Amino acid sequence: MKSSKQKKAISKGKSPAPAKSQRGLMPWVIAGVVVAGLAGFIMWKHQSRSTELAPRGSSPELVVSTNATTPTAQAPTDFQKLKGRWLRPDGGYVLEIKSVEDQGKLSAAYFNPKPINVAKAEASQEGAATKVFVELRDVNYPGSTYTLTYVADKDLLVGIYYQALQQQSFEVYFERMR
Repeated sequence: MKSSKQKKAISKGKSPAPAKSQRGLMPWVIAGVVVAGLAGFIMWKHQSRSTELAPRGSSPELVVSTNATTPTAQAPTDFQKLKGRWLRPDGGYVLEIKSVEDQGKLSAAYFNPKPINVAKAEASQEGAATKVFVELRDVNYPGSTYTLTYVADKDLLVGIYYQALQQQSFEVYFERMR
């Protein structure tokens, strides 16, 4: 049944106004377009930055590296602080550092939630920064890597996850599991 406004519009040769249910959908469509555009812009900006750790406030932030190298041990240091289970809260991924040698070789496991083969895991000291590098080699993980920096005052591992299948890098962080 048509309303009196719709009948008047039809009699004057105009199309009737859309029903309320159709108008209620429009803000959701606009919001979706805005969110998708913003996500695309962030990914584009993310790929063109240089390396520099810059934690601010309560959330860890990292500027992406386009020329990341595999860290190597440069000086003896106490890597024992890296041992433990680390949770990546954005997806429930767990990095477990079981043991650490003085030269920086790590015995590590990675779970998503099932175990993923860790091909290489090592720690290094670059100036005052303690770095962690982990390479995954398994089904759907053909050389994906984590390049992380230990942030002592927040007890976090912060850095870049390179997803090899998609050839994309993502800013990530791990919290120590208690």
